[in-house]
Amino acid sequence: MGRKAATALAAMAALVACTPTVRVEVPDKPIEINLNVNIRQEVVVKLERDVQETLRQNQDIF
Repeated sequence: MGRKAATALAAMAALVACTPTVRVEVPDKPIEINLNVNIRQEVVVKLERDVQETLRQNQDIF
């Protein structure tokens, strides 16, 4: 085996060894998306509107 062939073989082996690997794996736990903040804000707004309407209807409540 000639010097050029040995160099080419070594270069090819180095290139094959340096190939990047990307692994896509399924997580152990399910993905959780927490949307409690938006739901809570909607509930507060609805309650606030109900309170305002009740206060308008019954002005002498307090």
